Amino acid sequence: MGRADSAHPVRGVLLFCVAVVLFAGLDATAKHLSQRWPVGMLAWGRYVVHFVLMTAFLAPTWRGRLLASKRPVLQSIRGFSLVVVTVLAMAAFKRMPLAEATALLFASPLLVALLARPILGEYIGKLRWTAVLLGFAGVIMLTRPGSGLDPIGVACALAAAVAYAGYQLMTRILSHSSHPVTMLYYTALAGTLTLSIAQPLIGPLSWPGWADGSLIVALGLLGGTGHYLLTRAFREAPASLLSPLIYTQLIWAALLGWQVFGNTPSAATIAGMLVIGASGLIIAYDSTRSR
Repeated sequence: MGRADSAHPVRGVLLFCVAVVLFAGLDATAKHLSQRWPVGMLAWGRYVVHFVLMTAFLAPTWRGRLLASKRPVLQSIRGFSLVVVTVLAMAAFKRMPLAEATALLFASPLLVALLARPILGEYIGKLRWTAVLLGFAGVIMLTRPGSGLDPIGVACALAAAVAYAGYQLMTRILSHSSHPVTMLYYTALAGTLTLSIAQPLIGPLSWPGWADGSLIVALGLLGGTGHYLLTRAFREAPASLLSPLIYTQLIWAALLGWQVFGNTPSAATIAGMLVIGASGLIIAYDSTRSR
């Protein structure tokens, strides 16, 4: 696929930034709930709410168009990849401070920048290669020995980053031939089916009260709305331009981690986050310049 010119890059950027704010809220809510509830249950609730709401509001008018796609297999793989991201990310948030876990997830834009050339046909120059190496150096700074981060949490965050890079690339590929609502419905359906089948592995569960139940519903609302905006954004601007903008989530994650959970990053952690953020800005600048 050749590199497509976007007609509304500014609109794409704005949609993406709003989606990032919603994702930060989703992550903070998931971290809060994971202290009392299994990650698998929370992920299941997030997708079931998403699926039920879309079916209730859209099925009467959309009907078969909700699943109408020229590439249903790729749609399903994309949906499953997001399920993997959700479960791994929630597991990382359960074990790590919000800002640090979010920063490690930001290895995904670096991977997108690397793969944008062979998969999407987007130009990758020397400056962007340098930025990618700088970004991975920032990841190493965060995961250095003595950082105090939970090794399992780190592994979950990095694995989620790989899965999320694949999800973003598939979103870009499918956005030219599929409606955003259809793409969103496939993710909701994939998450609901996969995690419903996996529920027996979690064990017997008690039902949450109205307070936690409302927050679980909020997971579905935040996730569904955020990914709809993300899908729309990729229809307006190239992946190599949008993906680095997810680094703005570092700001929201740090603020929420500080205000809600009382986590203050160390100086070395902040340095690693700044290095990752700087690499993202360089990639964004290089993407705009090459366009």
